[in-house]
Amino acid sequence: MKLKALSTAMILATVPMTGAFAAAMDRSGQSMAAFLQPGNYFEAGISVLDPSVSGKEAGETPTRRDIGDMAGDYYFPSAALKLQPTKNFSFGILYDQPFGAEAEYTGNNAFVSDASNTILPQPVLDGLIQSKVETAIAQGSKDISDALTGQNTPLQKFSDLTDTQIITAGVANQLISAGLAPTDPAFGSTLQTQVQNLIVASGGTETAKGIILEGAKQAGNQQVDDVLATAPLGTGNTKVEVDTQSLSFVFGFQPNENWNFYAGPVYQTIKGNLSLRGQAYSIFNGYDATIKETGDIGWLAGFAYQIPEIALKASLTYRSEIDHDVKAKENLSAANALGLIDVNPTDITEAHGNTRITTPQSVNLDFQTGIMANTVAFANVRWVEWSKFAIRPYQFGLVSEAVGKLDAVNRPTGFDLVAYDEDQISATVGVGRKLNDQWAGNVSVGWDSGAGNPVSTLGPTEGYWNVGLGVQYSPAANYFIAGGVKYFMLGDAKSQTAAQYGENNRIVGDFQDNDAWAYGLKIGYRF
Repeated sequence: MKLKALSTAMILATVPMTGAFAAAMDRSGQSMAAFLQPGNYFEAGISVLDPSVSGKEAGETPTRRDIGDMAGDYYFPSAALKLQPTKNFSFGILYDQPFGAEAEYTGNNAFVSDASNTILPQPVLDGLIQSKVETAIAQGSKDISDALTGQNTPLQKFSDLTDTQIITAGVANQLISAGLAPTDPAFGSTLQTQVQNLIVASGGTETAKGIILEGAKQAGNQQVDDVLATAPLGTGNTKVEVDTQSLSFVFGFQPNENWNFYAGPVYQTIKGNLSLRGQAYSIFNGYDATIKETGDIGWLAGFAYQIPEIALKASLTYRSEIDHDVKAKENLSAANALGLIDVNPTDITEAHGNTRITTPQSVNLDFQTGIMANTVAFANVRWVEWSKFAIRPYQFGLVSEAVGKLDAVNRPTGFDLVAYDEDQISATVGVGRKLNDQWAGNVSVGWDSGAGNPVSTLGPTEGYWNVGLGVQYSPAANYFIAGGVKYFMLGDAKSQTAAQYGENNRIVGDFQDNDAWAYGLKIGYRF
């Protein structure tokens, strides 16, 4: 059946684009196939992804404008060197870019800044102004009562004040603004006279109260306008770019031709840039974060079993999570607006601390077996623990805790910049066939579960189905060139901002009927 030769030559199952558009930020699929090749081996590959992800504003976005393609094209290389100094020991170095993100919103939508943007949605801003007015009147009523009676009276809620108390507090504030102090002997009589005059002139207590409240609201609006004049919103587009690189140093032990046990350290780097823009992000419209490239260590371990005579090969590989403690450079152009919720902006902008980013642990299961002459079936199953992944930059977290106390947000412990609900499970199955000594090909079908829905506005798709076609050309027995193409049918998704995460009924975007094309090229050499 020539399956032993086929098991050596047939590596099309790993054309380097397995995870090109996987859940969350998964990219490379972290394959171990190169290390499991017999003898000394080297390979290098590149994958290119061309996605199309568009949608419409939805949910809490007041408009329903179209959102153009926001997913950026990207490519990622891979390489591997595997050495077999003895029949029982092997060593390998694997390079890939396991996780990443590339996106930018353009056009006219809630994720691009324009002149109509407000620091908060107008209904929320109106409610905040009304709340501050009511709090000021309630405090003013207590202050005037204390000044006139010399007693320390309890502070009443605005809803508990009578119409006359509201009018009195409002008129008293006007007198104080005009320069008449509550300690002045004439203050009490003047206050009483003007309150009565206002009630008579306006035709009753109810109308007089309305005049006071309207005046207080106008004053509140002016105070808010004065604050916002020093809190400019961002300009431009929402965009994100995250890149990781990984070097795996693998040591293998082969007690016989069937078993292979391997493990080793993994060095991984991460860097990124983020800009949030547009009405959807409210006070974070103008937030920027830059993470300089930093590296940390993790590890991997696994085992493989093979029967070369029937082209059977199975492997199970675990990769640990990797903690990155980074110093993110952050900027929030609208920081002064925090004064509207009684937060000192400098308590945020002058605070500094580390941001922890933990890339997730994963498990890969790979299987291949001969099914007929010159033909193999293959499968890959991958699990990635995205449900425990979260990014909360230090200053972003402080702001999220401050605005989270607002009734409209209701997240008193704050919220993460990016987080996911579910773990990712993906699978690829296919059939490969050797056509002659130089040519082989394969077909495959893949599925990815996604990492939850709704999803982040920075990556608004949920899983996929894909179909793939690969071809391999071997000019000589010791080297080959392989290429492939895959078409991805991306899952529909609702998108939400960080402040909405965890509340499935709160969204800002709806993305449907999207797709992507991936292309891969790889060369391999045995020596």
